[in-house]
Formats: sequence, C-alpha cells, structure tokens
Amino acid sequence: MAHIIVVGNEKGGAGKSTVSMHVASALARLGHKVSCLDLDLRQRTLGRYVENRAAFTAKAGLDLPQLDYHDLPEIDAATLKPGENIYDHRLSAAVATLEPDNDFILIDCPGSHTRLSQVAHSLADTLITPLNDSFVDFDLLARIDSRGEKILGPSVYSEMVWNARQLRAQAGLKPIDWIVIRNRLGTQRMVNKEKMERAITMLSSRIGFRTAPGFSERVIFRELFPRGLTLLDLKDIGVKQLNISNIAARQELRDMMKELKLPGVSIDF
Repeated sequence: MAHIIVVGNEKGGAGKSTVSMHVASALARLGHKVSCLDLDLRQRTLGRYVENRAAFTAKAGLDLPQLDYHDLPEIDAATLKPGENIYDHRLSAAVATLEPDNDFILIDCPGSHTRLSQVAHSLADTLITPLNDSFVDFDLLARIDSRGEKILGPSVYSEMVWNARQLRAQAGLKPIDWIVIRNRLGTQRMVNKEKMERAITMLSSRIGFRTAPGFSERVIFRELFPRGLTLLDLKDIGVKQLNISNIAARQELRDMMKELKLPGVSIDF
C-alpha cells in the first residue's frame, strides 16, 4: 500500500504547494512512483504546478521526472446514504484507486478549514505542516502569552490534528508522523527567531510533532512555478553553474528530505 503524505496548514502563504511539489518531485527523481492530489478545488496551485511542468517539458523536449496528478473523481449523489458526505467519498475513492500502484500519494490541502482537509489529515501516514517563522503563523498551532514565552493551550489546527489522530487510533491505524517545517527562516540571529525556536521546541514535546528545516525566502521559487520546475531540475535544463543561493536552496531541500524520514527513501541527490 502507498504511504500517504499530507501537506497541511490552515493558513495560506506558508509554502504548502512549494513544499508539496519539491517533495513529490524529489521522490519521483529517486525512482519512486508518486501520485498527487490537490484538495484546493478552486485555486489548484499544485495542480497548476504539475500542469506547467508537463507543458514546459513537452515544449522544450526535456526528459524530466513527471508527476501523476489526479483530480478527485465525481460521485453520484444519488448513491449516497442519508448523512454521508460526498467529499468523503470523492477523496476515499481517489485514494483507493491510487494506493495499489504507487509508493507514495501526496495530498496538498487548502489554506483553510474544509471537510476534505479534515478527512485527508485522518488518512496521513506522514503529515507535513509548513510554518512561516512568525508568531502570526504559530498562533495556528497554539496560543502563547504576550511575551512569546509560555504556551497557553493548543489552537484550532492542532486540535484538528488531534481529532485525526483519534480517528486513526479508533480504526487501528498507526500514528501520524507529524513534522512541522520552519519556512522563511532569517539568516541572522534575531530575537524573534530565538523566541520562535524556544516556543516550537516547547510545543513539539507537548502536542507531539517533530521539526525539520524548510526553505528560506528565495526569488528562485517564484521563478520556477511558471515552468513547473524544482531546484533539482536546474542542471537538467542547462543551468551549468548554480549560484550560491541555488546551491543553498538545494541543500535545504536535501536536509528537509532527510528529516522527513520517509520509508524506503534514500537521499542521494
């Protein structure tokens, strides 16, 4: 059965789709069979990213690792029993179809609280939560005192993950491996950065997640999207000499992939 990776965070702008595309593309480059689902049915950022990749590589005549992207199947509402949710069935049907033929299924969740996102979290073997290095984003995980030093209690997203964990436990499934990825970390030593480090460390032991390094703020990510490319594709498209920022970004991706500790994955890029 496929290992299900869910990338979730109820706040927009945290880098979910960028992380999703790079994780999925890295796994495909390492020889794994990966399929992707985008649960933001309106914006479809990951879906557009994958489509951009297919169009660019076909036009340029490039042979790059491709990702299998799938829309959720339509379900006839007349087939549902009273009280059943059509979105539950659309997602479960998609996963059931993809599981036998894939090593990994990556699900990119919307930056809001939806029924689809709730269900997806309960399916996660690995949950990746990108988080900007800001107490504005931290507030989604937990409430903290005015000095940024004391955790007052879990917040809405953490409670949703807790509910998903309870559902998995009731179904006899293995626990979710939850990893919070810190994106847009500043390179300089700053008071906010140090407070965030302490707060996340306190919270991780309290509600049970691991932390991993994410991506710094770099222009390259905005430039890659229209062509559907990732950091690992740069040399394949003719970039012979990577600049310092690109090299650093590739190292960030390598470090992040290692810390995810996905089953059967050996990082050799």
